[in-house]
Amino acid sequence: MPDISTTMIIVLCVAAAAAGWIDAVVGGGGLLLLPALLLGLPANVPLTHALGTNKAVAIVGTTGAAVTFARKAPVDVRVALRIGAAATAGAAGGALLAGAFRKETMTPVIMVVLLLVAAFVIFRPAFGAAPASGPVTRRRVVAAILLAGLGIGFYDGLIGPGTGTFLVLSLTALLHLDLLTASATAKIVNAGTNAGALAVFAFQGAVLWQLAALMAAFNLAGGMAGARLALKKGSGFVRMVLLTVVCALVVKLGLEQWA
Repeated sequence: MPDISTTMIIVLCVAAAAAGWIDAVVGGGGLLLLPALLLGLPANVPLTHALGTNKAVAIVGTTGAAVTFARKAPVDVRVALRIGAAATAGAAGGALLAGAFRKETMTPVIMVVLLLVAAFVIFRPAFGAAPASGPVTRRRVVAAILLAGLGIGFYDGLIGPGTGTFLVLSLTALLHLDLLTASATAKIVNAGTNAGALAVFAFQGAVLWQLAALMAAFNLAGGMAGARLALKKGSGFVRMVLLTVVCALVVKLGLEQWA
């Protein structure tokens, strides 16, 4: 593990707990976790090590939240696992190409998409309030596997910001889920994207395992606490946090792009 002060390790652990909470409720914990690692690690630590350590921490909290949700929320685990398997493959492919990709070229596009998402959620208050009646068709499941699985999984391995949020929105729209069930399903899928990217980073030796293990314990505690609160508060609470995270992500990407 690189030479990091005790104070900075404490800060990173607190950030990991907060990121786990955010990620469990609606996704987007990487908004806090990855910047904290980039600021907290010594300057001589390669960027890929921050990315790999971020995935090693996040997968623990995401998996813990997924288990908590699956026990109490009406999640179709079979469908979620099928989407998650596709997401694992997509994220691995994205991680392989991450070193050759310039994030700056995509940031403005991502910001526009997020602003449209925020406007849609604000002006469509019924979106995700309740599931549609009737079973989910096979065509919708296939669309979710391709878009939420392969597509968003590839994005997570390649860039990452807002993956959980995009998963919640796409699953709500494609599978006609309420926001709470979509968030629960997204945790299972997100565990797959983290696993795919982590496998690549681990193979490349780009994971600080000792630091990751310590931060992962705090991330797990935050993730399970967030999942329990989301189950208690319901879709309205998830909607409020969703809008907050989307706005925060737009601001963060804007500062990175033009500050």
